[in-house]
Amino acid sequence: MIIMNSSEIIEKLLNNEIKLYEVEKYISSSQNSSKATDIRRKFIEKISKTELSHIASYSIDMEEAEKKNIENSIGTIQIPIGIAGPLKINGKYANDEFYIPLATSEGALVASVNRGASAITASGGVNVEVIDDKMTRAPVLKTDSATEAIAIKKWLEDNFSKLKEIAESTTNHGKLLKIDPILIVGNYVYPRFVYSTGDSMGMNMVTIATEKVLELLSNERNFHVLALSGNVCVDKKPSSINLIEGRGKTIVADIVIPKEIIETKLKTTAKAIEEVNIGKNLLGSAVSGSMGFNAHYANMIGAIFLATGQDDAHIVEGSLGITTAEDRNGDLYFSVNMPDLPIATVGGGTSLETAKESLEILGVAGSGNAKKFAEIVIATVLAGELSLIGALAAGHLARAHKDLGRA
Repeated sequence: MIIMNSSEIIEKLLNNEIKLYEVEKYISSSQNSSKATDIRRKFIEKISKTELSHIASYSIDMEEAEKKNIENSIGTIQIPIGIAGPLKINGKYANDEFYIPLATSEGALVASVNRGASAITASGGVNVEVIDDKMTRAPVLKTDSATEAIAIKKWLEDNFSKLKEIAESTTNHGKLLKIDPILIVGNYVYPRFVYSTGDSMGMNMVTIATEKVLELLSNERNFHVLALSGNVCVDKKPSSINLIEGRGKTIVADIVIPKEIIETKLKTTAKAIEEVNIGKNLLGSAVSGSMGFNAHYANMIGAIFLATGQDDAHIVEGSLGITTAEDRNGDLYFSVNMPDLPIATVGGGTSLETAKESLEILGVAGSGNAKKFAEIVIATVLAGELSLIGALAAGHLARAHKDLGRA
């Protein structure tokens, strides 16, 4: 391979003589991915007639990022990151006051979560608990007939112990918990493999394990693997099965907020919040066919995900859940449940420098912290949910966005 300087490579790119993903091949081994990043960016500047000076400014190690996080890199983006808190959490894993990093460009979001956190902390803290912890992979298998599809279902059920051993031979951390449900549609079979994956979010782990299991199955039954993911997992999409069965971390949080705190900090009443929640989150969601019976879980999840290096496509899963509110003689019982929160404290984007720093703010960087992180996430969601519904009940939403969301 011929080694070229930056100008020569850019000229070749402009003439379509080499591809963007080939740039590294023409750089000497003494140079790194940062050099290739600069070359690609300069090429894009030329063809778009745009100066990308801000995209060019970054501190992360692009050499490491290109190994597992990005292809054809040209730099990074910058998203403002704010802090909400202190937020008092009474959990099994997270039991303290926390300051929450939130990366967002939506004005008023951090202020809103901060207000909710203030009400929670003044009330003695939010109670949180992890109900379940799993990751799924559901391939789609095509057979010759419904009879053969049923035979495959029975074989999977009868040989679970053997399949468990095969799956777990591919990983040091994953455990195959069950294969359920096994759905049949004509001559198609959708077995939903359910695993525990430790502190890793685990999608790659369960994909590799499931592929190994299917190799054994192929020796016993006649079928064709159409896809390792057949959309019954369900990955990165809203779904009823995940709302009911759960995926990732399944968690719940609740709190009783005294009447005086509702009045002084949220400027409303428990009854008003209860009525807004029924009319908006429950009935409004039902009549519109929404799978998220809540006000804005995605706002808090998105901001935490961006700050901590999570897979942002899973925001759509995390937004599933139901908010409840109940007037208890002037006090407010308030809860959120999140059945489907795929998160990690190791692997993926969590190793990027800014993400790791945000995880360190929370005290959850590295192994052994995924459940603690989950408890912090749902507590933050409750804070934001409480604040927004309180603002709606008090008639303050438009004013807040006018004051904080506009210049």
